[in-house]
This record gives sequence, C-alpha cells and structure tokens, in this order.
Amino acid sequence: MRSGNAIEAELGFKQIALQYPQFSAPLVNLAIMQRKDGHLDQAEETLKSAVARENGSAIAWTELGATQRMRGEFRDAAASYEQAITADPHYAPAWRNLGVVSDLYLGDPNRALKAFEQYKQLTGEDKPVSGWIAELRQRLGLSPAKRPAGEGGGGEPAPPAPGAAPPSKDSPGEKPPAEHPSQPEAAASPVNAAAGAAGKDSGG
Repeated sequence: MRSGNAIEAELGFKQIALQYPQFSAPLVNLAIMQRKDGHLDQAEETLKSAVARENGSAIAWTELGATQRMRGEFRDAAASYEQAITADPHYAPAWRNLGVVSDLYLGDPNRALKAFEQYKQLTGEDKPVSGWIAELRQRLGLSPAKRPAGEGGGGEPAPPAPGAAPPSKDSPGEKPPAEHPSQPEAAASPVNAAAGAAGKDSGG
C-alpha cells in the first residue's frame, strides 16, 4: 500500500479480513482505500461490515461517520460518531467530528459545544478549538468558559466556530475523521493493526 500497489494492498486486506473475521481493522483499511478512490458507497458498505464484526471499535465507527458525512448523510454520521464515543469515550477524533457535523450540518450548537469541550479536555488542544468553543458559548448566550490559572488570554481574536464559517472550514476535523486514524495501517497482522490503530489519538 505504501509503495503505491493499491491492487495488491486491497487483495491483502481482503485476504486478512477473511482469515481473521473477528477483527475490523482490515476492513477499515480497505474502506479508507475505497474512499480515497472516490468509491464512497462501497466504503460505507465495507465499514458497516467492519462495525458488524467489531461493534466496540471506535475507529471503525468514526471512519463510518466520516464516510457518511462525505455522502451527505449527516444524521447517520452523527449517530456513528456517537456509537464511536459509546465504544470508547476517550477517542478524541469522534468528539471533534461530532462537534463539526452537529454545528455545520445539523444546526445543533448545544451538542457541538459539548463535543468540542470534551475534545479539548481529552487532547489539551487549544487552537482553533478554544475559539470554536468561545463562539458557540456566545451564540448560545452562555458566559465565557473560565480559563485555567496561568493561561493567558493573549488578546488574540478567537477564530470562528465551524458554524460561523463556510462549509469548507470543516476540513481540520471532518476530512476523513481526524486525518491521523484515516491512514491505513500496514501491520503484519490484524491483531497488530487493531492494536496500533487503537493506540492512536487525534495527534493533538
């Protein structure tokens, strides 16, 4: 896959998926390749098979949500991100993507605010998430969030929240979910692929 042999990589993932039906990782990797090739319907079906195999895979659910979002299935995407969060509440990319799809596409700033605040708590990421949170709180008529002691305001204007910007602004978190997990894992076995993927976060 890394050397550009897409056909061989696809066959390899399919073979591993047949040999190890209990793991979702090979199907997730296959779906990412399908999605990059523009086969979104095929990728969605592959990812539905992945979550059917391993319902507790936050990565598989998050990738399914990203694919559904790309297909315009925004409510389904949000539901998939929530399934990812149920599977692993500490999987930060699912929170970020839920925030983006809730605000930009579903007009639900309350859910977006909760998701972004949880994402920030998990990752410690400041920009641009803090700006999105501030804008959402202002829009909802809430008081600004208190900054931890020792954290300077800096006087910089906060960047707009996703809902206050054109849809193209969703790219930081709503490209394939949190970009980092969306790179296929070239692991020797699905066990390693699953373990390697599970250890990934948003990259902060």
